Amino acid sequence: MNPDGPLIVQSDRTVLLEVANPHADDARHALAVFAELERAPEHIHTYRITRLGLWNARAAGHDADEMLAVLEKYSKFPVPASVAIDIAETVGRYGRLVVERDDEGLVLRSTDRAVLTEIASNKRIAPLLEGRLDEHSYRLQAWARGQVKQELVKIGWPADDLAGYTAGTPHPIDLDTADWGLRPYQQQAIDQFFVGGSGVVVLPCGAGKTLVGAGAMASAATTTLILVTNTVSARQWRDELLRRTSLTADEIGEYSGQVKEVKPVTIATYQILTAKRKGEYAHLALLDALDWGLIVYDEVHLLPAPVFKLTAELQARRRLGLTATLVREDGREGDVFSLIGPKRFDAPWKQIEQQGYISPAACFEVRVDLPPDERLEYAASADDQRYRLAATAPAKRDVVKRLVERHAGERILIIGQYLDQIDELADELGVPQLTGSTPVDERERLFQEFRDGTTPVLVVSKVANFSVDLPEATVAIQVSGSFGSRQEEAQRLGRLLRPKQSGIPASFYTLVARDTVDQDFAQNRQRFLAEQGYSYEILDAHALDYAA
Repeated sequence: MNPDGPLIVQSDRTVLLEVANPHADDARHALAVFAELERAPEHIHTYRITRLGLWNARAAGHDADEMLAVLEKYSKFPVPASVAIDIAETVGRYGRLVVERDDEGLVLRSTDRAVLTEIASNKRIAPLLEGRLDEHSYRLQAWARGQVKQELVKIGWPADDLAGYTAGTPHPIDLDTADWGLRPYQQQAIDQFFVGGSGVVVLPCGAGKTLVGAGAMASAATTTLILVTNTVSARQWRDELLRRTSLTADEIGEYSGQVKEVKPVTIATYQILTAKRKGEYAHLALLDALDWGLIVYDEVHLLPAPVFKLTAELQARRRLGLTATLVREDGREGDVFSLIGPKRFDAPWKQIEQQGYISPAACFEVRVDLPPDERLEYAASADDQRYRLAATAPAKRDVVKRLVERHAGERILIIGQYLDQIDELADELGVPQLTGSTPVDERERLFQEFRDGTTPVLVVSKVANFSVDLPEATVAIQVSGSFGSRQEEAQRLGRLLRPKQSGIPASFYTLVARDTVDQDFAQNRQRFLAEQGYSYEILDAHALDYAA
């Protein structure tokens, strides 16, 4: 207990953080290891200690005593005994069941006979077991390694998977570090991934997740399948691997809607893997095309639901998930935990910023008033139409123009959700636009012109949210988004965080229609900013010209 501490730990597993407390930043970073931010208004932030958060922390090497020590160090009042007991017992559940391998196949083992009896009698788990070996173990169906881990997480007994991995076909890969080197946190992420075997590395956009992937590939020295969000991302991965490793163009294949190459390192899109023909997945053969020793899942928080099912059958392959946030809007974090693997490494955004590896950013919410006629139209509309009306309010276009003028000479991304809004903004500003219908070659040309300054302002749809390297972008103006998506907020802010040769600090603006659901959804997105330690300033559009 610390009377001057910033935390109040409550018996319902919520933790309140006093933002103005001088120790708030240190407490936030320590707390984020095992607790999830739920609400983030101005003065008091609310975290919740969840089972999955505790298990992820345990898998990353943090024990119950360490977590309790954080609470006791920063809590104003004694930590409720029920919370302390609950943390110890929940963390203690991780690894009580172990998946192992013997000469004949997979074994599910536990030293706790009661736990083993409980799970063997579960109607969803029993069919996955072949028979009892002894009082401490069951034979597990050869194909059921992924499915049993999913079911065990659901009933609160997460298994530690020690069954090992196929080495795959050896393929030497060296890092070409003549003019660069892995940063300490990147090397730590790689090391902790291999200690755990499989799992997820969480790093901010711009912190070098691709280099962590390349480092893992060099350590594994095996054939590798890389799954990415789109073709532009696939080509950026290819270019980065060619620049940073010993791999040649002949060793890297692209498997997408346009090209079907299978090489020792193959980069495929999620879309092609989930494409169906006559009701069947048309490209499943890719998963067995080579004896893959490593599968890398880029932007693992966007993993399509069908890929979870496919991944359940790939448990003998090492799996590395890369993401800036484990938040999934569909709530399937538990499936990421069980099928890709638990969180192995997580570096706070602000911590990496303080080390100088990503750019500092100032975040602003600009509130825009709807004119009386639009306000009436909004009020009279059906619930499912209101968000689009608010998000695409014409009044936002004038604010965008003023912000572009304010940041003249900088590289500016204007990001929208709706194509008609994107068309109107591009026309009024006289700048190019980039959407899902833009051909891949045209996308790459526009992105390159943005990088070199030929095209300093670009209007983009959500296709630019993910895995696009635009290091000199210093301003993002978000005019509309995917409702209250925190993962989208993470990606859009991330466009600005790559270190810049110009040294100009980043500015992230979100335009919000006042007194509408647009404002309500913005509050949910801002939870992500608060979770990472960023504050945001609210500006009134009318006073924008006078704001500092």
